[in-house]
Amino acid sequence: MYRSLGLSIAVAVFASDLISKWLIVNVVMDPARTIDVFPFFNLVLGYNRGVTFGLLSSGNPIAPYLLSGFALLVVGVLARWLWRSTVRLESAAIGSIIGGALGNVADRLADGAVTDFLDFYVGGYHWPAFNLADVGIVLGVALLLVTWWSGETQRDDGTAPKV
Repeated sequence: MYRSLGLSIAVAVFASDLISKWLIVNVVMDPARTIDVFPFFNLVLGYNRGVTFGLLSSGNPIAPYLLSGFALLVVGVLARWLWRSTVRLESAAIGSIIGGALGNVADRLADGAVTDFLDFYVGGYHWPAFNLADVGIVLGVALLLVTWWSGETQRDDGTAPKV
């Protein structure tokens, strides 16, 4: 019912992620450096060969394909969920996760790594750098949790969805 909403959000997250990475690599970070934006935020240029926080990173040349294959499998499961979803917020959340996952897959397949550039910190502690695809994934998961915790798992007509 809300497939088009989820698909639109997936496309928007995917496109904004790819465009932002291209701009960072080809315009903003040419040459690569740290750009102080706020007292708690920098733009940096980093490449993550693993998954979240660099986990599973290895020098194995097949690793990007394995990680991408797994991500595409997850996208397939999410797409099926989106196709069956009858809840607006749930569809938006799933679309956000799909768009983010596809953005990182595209990056990983093109470069063997994911481009990260958002660096938030407090004092000397820096959160691991991330990108807009990661924002889409985290936001989507947060929205799913809000949907579940708020009881918004019913269709807009008040009936429970078929699982």
